[in-house]
Amino acid sequence: QLQLVESGGGLVQPGGSLRLSCAASGFTLNYYTIGWFRQAPGKEREGVSCISSSGDTTYYADSVKGRFTISRDNGKNPVYLQMHNLKPEDTAVYYCAASTRFWGQAMCVTKGYEYDLWGQGTQVTVSS
Repeated sequence: QLQLVESGGGLVQPGGSLRLSCAASGFTLNYYTIGWFRQAPGKEREGVSCISSSGDTTYYADSVKGRFTISRDNGKNPVYLQMHNLKPEDTAVYYCAASTRFWGQAMCVTKGYEYDLWGQGTQVTVSS
């Protein structure tokens, strides 16, 4: 069974850091574009970041640009989302998702409908 598993969430004070991991079970992430999304209570899902299958192309939402870094080391699990200078508004459930639609292309998108496989999510809470 193909699964994505997120980990690394937790409670952190404003200004703190967390590193989220997105690991694959039953397959390899090598050929997949990976996106990170988040959803806060009462809000719509937001695309946070994505990385192309090769790792050459990344994208960040304006709300996290300069604070979050997505990375991958192809051939290895998992894909990471390093988050620094966290703010209370970053509080949400964070999901990773995988897509094969852009394999071989130096691009990625943060439109949820372009992704085929989703993890269960990991809670990130930023609070003092």
